[in-house]
Amino acid sequence: MKKILALIVAAAFVFPMFSVKADAVSTSAVSAVLIEAETGTVLYEKNADEQRAMASTTKIMTAILTIEAGDLDSEFTVDSYAIMVEGTSMGLREGDRVSRRDLLYGILLPSGNDAANAAAVSVSGSISAFVELMNSKAAELGLENTHFATPSGLDAKGHYTTAKDLAALTAYAMRDETFRGIVCRQSAEVEFGNPPYKRTLYNSNKMLRMYDGAVGVKTGFTDNARRCLVSAAERGGVTLIAVTLNAGDDWNDHIKMLDYGFGQVSSYELETGCSARVAVAGTGESVGVYAKKAALSLTPEQRTRLERRVLLPRMVYGGVTKGQQLGSIEFLLDGRVVKSAVLYADADVAAESGEPNLWQRMLGLFGIYV
Repeated sequence: MKKILALIVAAAFVFPMFSVKADAVSTSAVSAVLIEAETGTVLYEKNADEQRAMASTTKIMTAILTIEAGDLDSEFTVDSYAIMVEGTSMGLREGDRVSRRDLLYGILLPSGNDAANAAAVSVSGSISAFVELMNSKAAELGLENTHFATPSGLDAKGHYTTAKDLAALTAYAMRDETFRGIVCRQSAEVEFGNPPYKRTLYNSNKMLRMYDGAVGVKTGFTDNARRCLVSAAERGGVTLIAVTLNAGDDWNDHIKMLDYGFGQVSSYELETGCSARVAVAGTGESVGVYAKKAALSLTPEQRTRLERRVLLPRMVYGGVTKGQQLGSIEFLLDGRVVKSAVLYADADVAAESGEPNLWQRMLGLFGIYV
């Protein structure tokens, strides 16, 4: 039996795994972290693993779970109890009809506690059930120092995270197009009410106006948590995420952190060329492969440690269609896959005239070729 090679899809980023010492930044925050979004490289940290209240940055989790629940554009009547909540509001009233999509704008721009609660009930049937979903998602993402008690982030016993966990959650959320498309907006026109009518919501995140390249994400404040901020910015193909918890001067903290980070990391084009060929069983022919261009944000030192691994089967059955996925190129840093480029067939090859036998078909289902 030939050597078995699996076709492996790139692992999704969950946790920052690499650290670069940073002595050049000082922040007012009690806890802070700066990461590169794709690899999770920690560029700066300060008490980044200490558990702290996170105020309305909680709504990053509330929003991504609402998005993942789907059915964003169907209107429904808000739960009258859910919207009876203190603090910031998008302006929901009893009997209002709204869509989940418009609630997302209310959650992420003016930081509406009413919107967060209304979304929670819409998704899970009750606030308590939604909180269970939040904690289940946190466990799925490996956020070991995070626990949720409310969808809004209002102070509550057992409601906490760390700067590092919050950065990891944000990196996950920012991979979603809907989430990204909302948190980068300085304002948005939405429609809700009884009957629904149009009105404009404004984003409380001043970084969108203050910092070149800012693309999100969320502010927060409570008496217990104090000022909390998560920001993201993009320059030259590099995306950075900054988090501060309990900061006296958060806007300037984030400007300094992001400026520092963009001086440390660059986007490098990856080697995606591949000369290997894959035999097509029974045809006497083989097919070449290609990958699309790809880049990765790294420090200069990390670039010297990046490794490449090509994963391809030795043989395929049943013919090949141009553009068909046949394998991948993995890029590894310290043994961990940080990027994957799909390898596609570069030509059509007709199937053999005789069909593969049952044994061959069964093996082929598991990527085994003999």
